[in-house]
Amino acid sequence: MHNSARRGIVRGTAAALILLSLAGLAAAQRPAQGPKFKNIELCNGVDRTSPDIQIDACTSLIDSGKQTPQTLVIAYNNRGNAYVAKGEYDRAVQDYDQSIKLNPNYSRTFNNRGVAYQKKGEYDLAIKDFDEAIRLNAEYANAFANRAQTYQHKGEYERAARDYDEATRLKPTLEAAWSGRCWSRAIVGELQAALADCNEALRLESNAAATFDSRGLIYLKLGEWDSAIADYTSALRLDPKLASSLYGRGLAKLTRGDTSEGNAELAAAKKLEPNIVEDFIRYGVR
Repeated sequence: MHNSARRGIVRGTAAALILLSLAGLAAAQRPAQGPKFKNIELCNGVDRTSPDIQIDACTSLIDSGKQTPQTLVIAYNNRGNAYVAKGEYDRAVQDYDQSIKLNPNYSRTFNNRGVAYQKKGEYDLAIKDFDEAIRLNAEYANAFANRAQTYQHKGEYERAARDYDEATRLKPTLEAAWSGRCWSRAIVGELQAALADCNEALRLESNAAATFDSRGLIYLKLGEWDSAIADYTSALRLDPKLASSLYGRGLAKLTRGDTSEGNAELAAAKKLEPNIVEDFIRYGVR
C-alpha cells in the first residue's frame, strides 16, 4: 500500500485528507421539540462524542417508517459516515448503497462511498465513485481531493497533482488539498512548487503532522539537513509514531554526521514500518 509509512490511508491526524460530506436534514422537516427533533439533530452529527450516538439516532429515523425518501437518503448517508468513523467500512458501504438506491443523483453519497472503498484499499472502486460524484457536481472540491489521494495510493502522482489543482482552484481554503499536492509534487521532484504548497498548507493549518512530514522530505531532497530535521521534529511532536518522519530525520542526521542518533532513529522507524526503506526509495531517497 502506498504511503504506508504515513499512517496508512489517512495522511496524518490534523490534516486527514479523507473528506466525508455530512448531509443535514432540512429544517422544514424538524418539529419544534420532541424525540424526533433530537434524533434529527444527532443524526446530523451535532454530538461528536461517539459515532454510536449518530448511528443510533439515524437508525431510529430509518426504522420509524415515517420518513420521506429524501430524509432516508440523508439518514443512510450520515449513518454510513458514522460507520466509517468506527472503521466498519463494509457496513458503511451498505448504507451508502441504500442512500444511492433512493437517490442516484446525490453526489455526496458517491463521494462518501468512495472514501469507504479507499479505506478498504479498493482504489478502483473508490475512483469510480469519485468520478460519479464529480460528474454530478463538477465543483465538488472534496471529491477531487479524495480522488487525488486515491491516485497517490496507486502511485499515479501526476494524476493526483492534477486533481489537487482542481481542488485548490475550487476551494482555496482546503488545507488538505494543498498538503496533498505538496506531497505529490515532492515525490515527482517538483521541489520548489511542492515547497510553496506545503507553506500554504501550514499557513492554513499550522499543526498538521503530514504537512511537516512532506516539507521534511522536500528539504531532505534539497540537501537542507537542518531544515529537514526541524520539520520532521515538528511532525513527530504532533505524531510521535509517524515512521516516515522518524526515518527521514534519521537520514538527515546521518548525513550531517550524527551517526549514533541517526542509526537509532532508522532502526526505530523500521520497527514501526517494516517497508520504510522501500517507501523512501519510491519517494526518490536512498
